[in-house]
Amino acid sequence: MTETDPDTPDDVLVVRIPMAAPGTAASRGPDPRVVRTRTAIATVATTLFLKQGYQGTSIDEIAAAAKVSKRSVYNNFGDKQRLFTEIVLGATPTAAEFTEQLVAGLAHADDVPAALRALARRHLAAVAQPRVLQLRRLIILEATRFPDLAAEYYRRAPGRVIDALTTAFADLHVRGELHVPDPRRAAEHYSYLILGAVFDAALFAPGRPLPTAPELDEIADSGATAFLTAYRPKR
Repeated sequence: MTETDPDTPDDVLVVRIPMAAPGTAASRGPDPRVVRTRTAIATVATTLFLKQGYQGTSIDEIAAAAKVSKRSVYNNFGDKQRLFTEIVLGATPTAAEFTEQLVAGLAHADDVPAALRALARRHLAAVAQPRVLQLRRLIILEATRFPDLAAEYYRRAPGRVIDALTTAFADLHVRGELHVPDPRRAAEHYSYLILGAVFDAALFAPGRPLPTAPELDEIADSGATAFLTAYRPKR
């Protein structure tokens, strides 16, 4: 779903595509026709890339599904590689906002175990969405073809979460609420305890149904408990 869509259901991948075509003067507002065209192209291209992969999707298919000409696709996005790049990186602003909301207040929480369990539930519920997992599979699949793109996506999305957790855990170590002499390693442990099993299942068995909401909560709670067992200071 692009940024211009009014509704954002829970199971959705929000992709924010700049609404000005290449070469458009910055001083002018975006042409509504260009906005409509770029939105249509980005929306159907996202669906096709996630379903069929980069190689399996052609500009002809994208143009036909968006009900535009091939020339419109090229005029608005340059080529298929550029369109793919804009879609992948267009998902990262939402990830950045989510990270800020996710970790905000953790370092100053009064009840750290409760805060970590709540964070774990929110984090797992947010990423255990079919289209979010499809995007991750797609990026991993195309990482050899587009290594710089994969690295930039990681830096802006999963890497940003690890960085935020690292900072929060370092603060909690100073407060004496956690014993984390290596905050980054602790952040990695926390992340994989919460997400690892669901991610592995989604990567290796993409047709398997995702865990239910109560099952996700149980996975998150047990991961947070394991983390606390390892990193709570001995008192």
